[in-house]
Amino acid sequence: MFRLAPVILLLTCGFLTAPSAMAQSVEDVLSQIEALHGDADGFSAAFDVLQQAMADGDAATVAEFGSYPLTVRANGEVYDVLEAQDLIDNFDSLIAPDTQTRVANQDVGDLMVNSEGVMIGAGELWLSAVCDDNACNSAHWRIIAINN
Repeated sequence: MFRLAPVILLLTCGFLTAPSAMAQSVEDVLSQIEALHGDADGFSAAFDVLQQAMADGDAATVAEFGSYPLTVRANGEVYDVLEAQDLIDNFDSLIAPDTQTRVANQDVGDLMVNSEGVMIGAGELWLSAVCDDNACNSAHWRIIAINN
């Protein structure tokens, strides 16, 4: 029994320190974005504008980033927002204040990046590089989902 105590102690300490060990640098996150989606610089520029728009409650600017039709989960419902004006007209009911705050205050080093896109917060908002045409000669960073 006493031989197991050091092992248990080490495992417990490892679990307690694991989250800080998993923290990434901004450079690491941007490298992941570049490797999986390309255009990390474009992401950074779009993310800065989106963060400020969310902080200001600027519905028109947030709506410019939507990839329509846009799936929005809010108020216990799932909405298919068909165009930017729909998001603007219903901004206060479709994007919760908590979601706006989380996006506005998100640190780049804490973003989660996968092949689907970039997750902000705990999945409240997803951004992805969306192709402008079928050949995908160019793409822009767009909101692909909002989950309040």
